[in-house]
Amino acid sequence: MEDKKEEKKFTTISIPTALAEKIKKRIEGTGFHSLSAYVTYVLRELLASMEEEEASEALTKEEEEKIKERLRALGYLD
Repeated sequence: MEDKKEEKKFTTISIPTALAEKIKKRIEGTGFHSLSAYVTYVLRELLASMEEEEASEALTKEEEEKIKERLRALGYLD
């Protein structure tokens, strides 16, 4: 029977040796089984945080219009 699980694909990324050594020391005794596992975790967390921040920064058209109305009322816009 053929397994239909999606094959995971990986790439190689180079980082400075000194940084890799610091990371290896930092993950000793943790649940991270490799440098790659830790770096993948950190990058996923960073990207998720950035995406969340970007989503919260975006204004709806309604919010933008309310801000413009308020600025007009204060004399900042014509």
